[in-house]
Amino acid sequence: MKIITYPDRKEWPGLCARPFASDKDIRSGVADILNQVRQQGDAALFELTRRFDGARLSSLSREVPETTELAPPLRAAIDMARSNIEQFHRAQKRTEKAVETQPGVLCWRRAVPVERVGLYIPGGSAPLFSTLLMLAVPARLAGCREIVVCTPPNADGHIAPAILYTARILGIKRLFTIGGAQAVAAMCYGTESVPRVDKIFGPGNRYVTLAKQMAQSA
Repeated sequence: MKIITYPDRKEWPGLCARPFASDKDIRSGVADILNQVRQQGDAALFELTRRFDGARLSSLSREVPETTELAPPLRAAIDMARSNIEQFHRAQKRTEKAVETQPGVLCWRRAVPVERVGLYIPGGSAPLFSTLLMLAVPARLAGCREIVVCTPPNADGHIAPAILYTARILGIKRLFTIGGAQAVAAMCYGTESVPRVDKIFGPGNRYVTLAKQMAQSA
């Protein structure tokens, strides 16, 4: 721990500033992660998870348990949120009307679901189970055949109970304990364990955001 005693007023802005990495440094680091995962697959994911999350995993996936210990008020809040989100998105579905532009010529629009969709769910000190709700509910209603979910583990290799409970009530049977740019790379390129997806959704830090941009243009 660094202790600073009575610093000069001129030093205050620098002391209060958050650590900052340049875009150039981040881009270089993300490029290395993408290449490592693309070339080494699961082996790279195990190593990167150990390096960035401090977790030594024996498996990259976690089966969603049938029961999860969760405070009743939080459980009730998640259930209510799911119901509200589902009600909203279900109302957006509509049947397209066919238009006869010429005698015998019918034109209409058809919405086709993404076959395999990847969802990135941030973890850490504030696991965003709400993100899982807001992404997986419409994906289910749209008819996506497979939903692949990646979320970072804690240092013990565990996933937040709220995320596990949310996954269970949404019918998701398995989660991948992978976070950061490496999760984006795994879903983009596919590995021995993680299936390649057609589209990736979900928020993240600068590394995750840049990884999605770079993977899309690769």
